[in-house]
Amino acid sequence: MPEYAKFTEDMIKTHTILVPDMLPIHFKMLLAIFRSKGYKVELLTNDSRAVVDEGLKNVHNDACYPALLVIGQFMDALKSGKYDPDKTALMITQTGGGCRASNYIHLLRKAVAKNFPQVPVVSLNFSGLEKDSAFRVTAPMFLQMMYAVLYGDLLMACYNKCRAYEINKGESKAMLDKWHRRLCNIFRKQSKMYLKTKKVYTDILNDFASIPLSSEKKIRVGIVGEIYVKYSPLANNHLEDFLISEGCEPVVPSLLEFVMYCAAGTFNDAKLYDHVTKQSIFNKIGYKLIYAKQKELISIMKEQGSFEPLHDFEHLRALADQYINQGVVMGEGWLIPAEMAALAKSGVENIICTQPFGCLPNHIVAKGMSRAIKQDNPNANIVAIDYDPGATRVNQENRIKLMLANARL
Repeated sequence: MPEYAKFTEDMIKTHTILVPDMLPIHFKMLLAIFRSKGYKVELLTNDSRAVVDEGLKNVHNDACYPALLVIGQFMDALKSGKYDPDKTALMITQTGGGCRASNYIHLLRKAVAKNFPQVPVVSLNFSGLEKDSAFRVTAPMFLQMMYAVLYGDLLMACYNKCRAYEINKGESKAMLDKWHRRLCNIFRKQSKMYLKTKKVYTDILNDFASIPLSSEKKIRVGIVGEIYVKYSPLANNHLEDFLISEGCEPVVPSLLEFVMYCAAGTFNDAKLYDHVTKQSIFNKIGYKLIYAKQKELISIMKEQGSFEPLHDFEHLRALADQYINQGVVMGEGWLIPAEMAALAKSGVENIICTQPFGCLPNHIVAKGMSRAIKQDNPNANIVAIDYDPGATRVNQENRIKLMLANARL
């Protein structure tokens, strides 16, 4: 095994840590938390064709598209001349599951070692991987990150709803920017204000509800699929913006659903295989805490009444049981059919399933389960869109336009 550069305690003060973009709304707040702990982190926004080209140079094109894009974005940034390789580190997440995503870090290190052997790669994970790194997520940081995800999910839901119907163009973005600044300052200054969720949630909902909206009825389009392609504008060719331009309202499931899916997977496996571990016990406790916080947010959204509440995760689990076993946890596993069913049953019958070409688990649980979803929901209009280096944006958008032509309001 070759030796790769490691992230040490001394580097916390000297190195800028680059982070690939996936959820711009959420990640800005998450990075504010890291900055409050002394880490110098920067969110990458480079999304030109050069990112794909760099990915193809450094990753075999049989590797899944998210790996190619993440590694391509890092390599493009390092080669741009904007960053000093001697004072730069890279951070990547690992779920620890069976998906190839857990192995991106090895592909990235191999790519970096060719041109920038001094650049360390840091893993952000909660499954015990990469234990020798100086990068640590403490219990207080984890709590703050959970709240950042909750606030990000609420902002994403309000923003997508409002910008689809806003009368004065740009008001929704201005409101989003206002709350981004406010929440990032709260996390950056380590203020305890983020714990006053009822007030903050209500203020966010009331502020977005004050934006004048058109009464025009628009096609609502749900977006599900592999987590990176579902959320990342780089990966899905700015799908949400495209749907807005086509006169639709994009409906995107919350990031918290994926977090809870990962936590539930561990204690579900412990039950299925009769093998309880410390990790499964810890995850079950964490799951109960996160679920209680999700219920609180849903309750406040219902009470305020201006926006459709997020999906209750236990409701998603119950829906999943109608179609697939919760032991199916490769990739996004049972979460994809559960989200499709929840969207269809809540009136969002037009659904785009985004998936990397060649991602076998997600093709099985997405394309394979869509027929069962349609049988129970005859009006469901589901289309699977593959994303890979050879797929053109025009072809993807034309397939979506064809789906919209058959859509019901």
